[in-house]
Amino acid sequence: MTTPVCTYASNQSPYPSSYPSFSSYVRTRGTSLLRTARSLTANPCDAEDLLQTALAKTYVAWDRIEDHRALDGYVRRTLVNTRTSQWRKRKIDEFACDELPETDQAPAADPAEAQALHDAMWRAVTRLPDRQRAMVVLRYYEDLSEAQTAELLGVSIGTVKSAVSRALVKLREDPELNPVR
Repeated sequence: MTTPVCTYASNQSPYPSSYPSFSSYVRTRGTSLLRTARSLTANPCDAEDLLQTALAKTYVAWDRIEDHRALDGYVRRTLVNTRTSQWRKRKIDEFACDELPETDQAPAADPAEAQALHDAMWRAVTRLPDRQRAMVVLRYYEDLSEAQTAELLGVSIGTVKSAVSRALVKLREDPELNPVR
């Protein structure tokens, strides 16, 4: 059986009773201090851990604290300092971002190479027979569907499919586009 994580707010203290005033302080102020810890963290579990750490540090220093009327300030300062230390440690290897990190992608193509490819492709399209060129331009440059292309040219959808297929074969075999592959 496990003990509850957050025992400082209950009637039992997780700390030895050698400091009855510490146990009494934790029982009395634990809920308020937990609220402070929650305001310093985004996660209730992290807040409980933060408060436990701050209370452990306070317990160790209990004999050295001269003014027990200022305990809340001492513990709150310990909460802030502990949270700051945690934040600094995480800052090195963890950080929030709005976007996912970039995946391993090939470097972007040189704009001059992209323009050269575009020009070579257009020259290859202009070398196609007129009917095939018209269908390729309507399908791929004007982004019309096969049905729209067929209707616009007054032919059947099957004619568009076969003519575009033959045109793509010619483009794949074009010697000017071979180095691109």
